[in-house]
Amino acid sequence: MTQEELDAMMSGDIEDLDSFADDDINNASVEEDSEFEDDEKEDLVSAKQSDDKPLGYSPDTAHHWPLPATNENKMVHQLDDVTKESEEKASEIFDIIEGISNDLLEEEKRAQEVIEVLESNFELFKTLSIKFPDVEAFKVQLDKNSSALQSTNEALETLQSSGESIISVMDIMQYQDIHRQKIERVINVMRALSNYMNSLFEGKIDDEKRVSSAQHIVGDSHNELATNEDIEALLAQFGS
Repeated sequence: MTQEELDAMMSGDIEDLDSFADDDINNASVEEDSEFEDDEKEDLVSAKQSDDKPLGYSPDTAHHWPLPATNENKMVHQLDDVTKESEEKASEIFDIIEGISNDLLEEEKRAQEVIEVLESNFELFKTLSIKFPDVEAFKVQLDKNSSALQSTNEALETLQSSGESIISVMDIMQYQDIHRQKIERVINVMRALSNYMNSLFEGKIDDEKRVSSAQHIVGDSHNELATNEDIEALLAQFGS
C-alpha cells in the first residue's frame, strides 16, 4: 500500500479494506510477473545467492569481496598469531642449532685426540722404517698412518667449517627477531588507529537507547508498500 492509498483510507474515501487489499495483491502479482519476464536472468542468479554471501558473489569474483570478520581473518589476530608462532619456532630452531653446535665441538675434540695418536704413530713407524728398511711391515704401517692422518685432518676441517656455518645461521636467525619487532610495531599502529576511530565516532547515547531510524522520509523516491502490520499499528495509534 502506498502513502497516497493509506491517506485515502484514513480520510474515508476507501470503505472496503478487504477488497482494497485484494486489488493490491492482484496488482502486485501482475507487477511481479512483468518484472520476472524483464529480469528473469538476474532473478535466477539472485536466487542462487546464499544468505551469507552478497549478490554477485562467486568463486571467480571472490577476490573482489572482503573476507568475513572471523577470528581466522581478523588482521590483528592473524599478526598476533604470526608473532607468537614465529617466536616459538625460532626458539625451537635455536635450541636445535645449539645442540648441533655442541656436538660439532665434541667431535672436533675427538678428532684432535685421534690426530695426536696418528701423528705419534707416524713418527714411530717412520723411525722404524729408517732403522729397519728391510722390514716391510713398518713401511706398510707408515703408509696407513699417513693416509689416516690426512683423512682425519680433512674431517677436522669439515667439522670446523660446519661450526662456522652454524654460527652464521644463528646470526641470520637474529633477523627473525627484528621482523617480529616490525610486525609488533605494525600491530601497535593498527590498534592505535582503531582506538582513535572508535573514540572519534563515540556518542553520548548508548546504541540500545537510541530511537530507531525512520523507514520513510519525505522526499524519498522509493515506492515501498506498507505491510498489514504497519496498517494495524497505525490504526491502533489513532484509536488510542
